[in-house]
Amino acid sequence: MRSGFPPQIKYIVGNEACERFSYYGMLSILTLYLKNVMDMGESGAKQVAHLFMTAVYFLPLFGGLLADRWLGRYWTILLISLFYCLGHGALALFEGSRAGLFLGLALIAIGAGGIKPCVSAFVGDQFDDEEGRSANLTKVYGLFYWSINIGAALGFALIPLIRDHAGYRWAFGVPGLFMGLATLLFWLGRHKYVRPPPSRAHDSIFKLENRKAVGNILIIFAAVPMFWALFNQVFTTWVLQGEKMTPFNLLGYKVDAERMQSAGAILVLIWVPILTLWVYPLAEKLGLRPTPLRRMSVGMLLGALSFVISGLIQGSIDRGQTLSVVWQIAPYIVLEAGEVMVSATALEFAFSQAPASMKSMIMSFWLMTMAAGNFLVAVITNLNQKFVKAHGASEFYFYALLMFVVSGVFIWCAARYQYVEADKSIAKTPALP
Repeated sequence: MRSGFPPQIKYIVGNEACERFSYYGMLSILTLYLKNVMDMGESGAKQVAHLFMTAVYFLPLFGGLLADRWLGRYWTILLISLFYCLGHGALALFEGSRAGLFLGLALIAIGAGGIKPCVSAFVGDQFDDEEGRSANLTKVYGLFYWSINIGAALGFALIPLIRDHAGYRWAFGVPGLFMGLATLLFWLGRHKYVRPPPSRAHDSIFKLENRKAVGNILIIFAAVPMFWALFNQVFTTWVLQGEKMTPFNLLGYKVDAERMQSAGAILVLIWVPILTLWVYPLAEKLGLRPTPLRRMSVGMLLGALSFVISGLIQGSIDRGQTLSVVWQIAPYIVLEAGEVMVSATALEFAFSQAPASMKSMIMSFWLMTMAAGNFLVAVITNLNQKFVKAHGASEFYFYALLMFVVSGVFIWCAARYQYVEADKSIAKTPALP
């Protein structure tokens, strides 16, 4: 571990990498499992997958409350991780059973959602002096963010391979083993952790200035769910599109619709340094002032553009053309640039604008935008199946048009936002997928 980091950081970073491997590894095969094995069809598979992801990003409200008011972050992470392990176990043991499926997804949602607001804050807790926190927090969150995406990339790449060679039982079981390893790694650091006690103080929201600050942030957040409605379809709609395309080989490794999802995590690792080290500084030199809200505005427009590209690909498929799944790299490149500009920027904005006593609450509100985006996809898919019955390229163009309209509203609100002076004690914190 790098000099300047408390020694216990390695346990938390290792825990996060294994946990993200388990979550995204399971998610990589979920959509086609629901469609083909559980016989839910494309529409049913999309609805169930997005409702599951809605729960994952809604439950942080309860995980954060449990940690802040009663158990503290250490015990909340440790105990809820056990539910997480049981969820993977249920998917593996009850393969092919609808009851086992919903039990497993419910337990994983409790586990993933419950620990999500706690782990990132627990990293910051380990710097027990203000000077060390100020000097190293940005670096440690950078390492933390890389561990997330490395775990995700490996999960997307390896779990479909295990499914192909050993079946769904092992493909669901291996993520469970990694979640068990994640829990063990976290437990091994138990004697070294700094463990702040739960505060139980929640009256700060009633202060007039705090209500005003939070209200202004929520106005900005109100348009973000539409971005997540597009982004999270890489796990469903884009996989279903890729299933109709032909795989390609990369150095002997077959890349198909499910394995292509690893491109997203890899592209994030590429886009973060490109944007932060080159693009943003260049824009500053050109006098364009890449403020957080301007970056988010561009990111949302890129999200819409990625669905236009996906619509063009789908149009070719609808006309009977045979395309390689390698064509999906183009919309992935555009969408992942948008994700970094929206997601990694939004918490920098929110943490700097939120009252000091309400940073954790704002984290929960941010995660709620992801829950709302997934719920929006489930609702739109259900309404389309029952009434509109649109399919093919028209679905992609519908989401793109909706995103362009919402982006316009976001830009209008952002142009009128009045920044408050940033809280210098809080380092820039990357978004945690």
